[in-house]
Amino acid sequence: MSASGGTKAIVAALAANLAIAVAKFVAFLFSGSSSMLAESVHSLADSGNQGLLLLGGKKAQREATPQHPFGYGRERYIYAFLVSIVLFSVGGMFAIYEGYEKIKHPHEIEAWYWPVGVLVFAIIAEGFSFRTAIAESNQTRGKLSWTQFVRRAKAPELPVVLLEDLGALVGLVLALGGVGLALGTGNGVWDGIGTLCIGILLIVIAIVLAAETKSLLLGEAAGVEDVEKIRASVVDGDTVTRIIHMRTLHLGPEELLVAAKIAVRAEESAAEVAEAINDAEKRIREAVPIARVIYLEPDIYDEAAAAAGANPGKAPGGPASPDGTATPDGAASDGSGSDGTSSPGDGPKESGH
Repeated sequence: MSASGGTKAIVAALAANLAIAVAKFVAFLFSGSSSMLAESVHSLADSGNQGLLLLGGKKAQREATPQHPFGYGRERYIYAFLVSIVLFSVGGMFAIYEGYEKIKHPHEIEAWYWPVGVLVFAIIAEGFSFRTAIAESNQTRGKLSWTQFVRRAKAPELPVVLLEDLGALVGLVLALGGVGLALGTGNGVWDGIGTLCIGILLIVIAIVLAAETKSLLLGEAAGVEDVEKIRASVVDGDTVTRIIHMRTLHLGPEELLVAAKIAVRAEESAAEVAEAINDAEKRIREAVPIARVIYLEPDIYDEAAAAAGANPGKAPGGPASPDGTATPDGAASDGSGSDGTSSPGDGPKESGH
């Protein structure tokens, strides 16, 4: 996994969660606190989640095969999605069940110093893990807000670790509040209420993670900045005069596919067009290094035909994509020439890896 995958943050979170899970379970055995049991299962599930993220990063490094010609970069998205399922089922649902049982059958907390001491230790350890995740994220976040970073990040590991650590810290505070109220009032129901709140929190975080990783699995385009860099790199003003339309797709967090129909001058020879395409590919890779797979299709641009043609950025039954339309006066539809007819002789040219 690349550095941008947040390996350091994952390892820090894994070490913290394993230590915390053991401490919480010991505290549960001595105190009988349901919050401690729910929190120990939560930390154990988080440890498994970090293991899944590391496994996904390892599998994503496999070489492309004839059956998977674009490689295995999306393995990281798949394992991040599995994390959201584990967090929902093992962490959230178990905590809700345990909280319900504790509210229904409350009992006093024994040896109160165990859960309180472990919770304080856990808050410190999770705080260290969260601080590491923030430091790692700041290296790639730029000027984005934290909400924008979670929503726009193409590498899923850091958003997953950030949300997990945030949920763990809030959950620990809820557990400490539940235990404290149970001790102060002598009513074990408060411990169950704290456990129930932890379960609801985990489910909310799991739903957010599932929604974001689902979007990555479906396939997301390059970010706005990268799209603009690619556009500026393609046109040389000599042989390549404009982009008729373009598509980008993340094959993985650090691998981008670029497909575009470009306008070339009618008087240029095939050799000159081929050289212009090779030069355009080189410029794209220099501007956006993660653009690994590039398809450029040459065509002759006709303003009148383009103005009367369909919007190539609009998929059937869907809105125009943000990087689909390169010119304000429209362009030919995908797979057709600029005059709206099929162009069998201008198939895309694939660059090498």
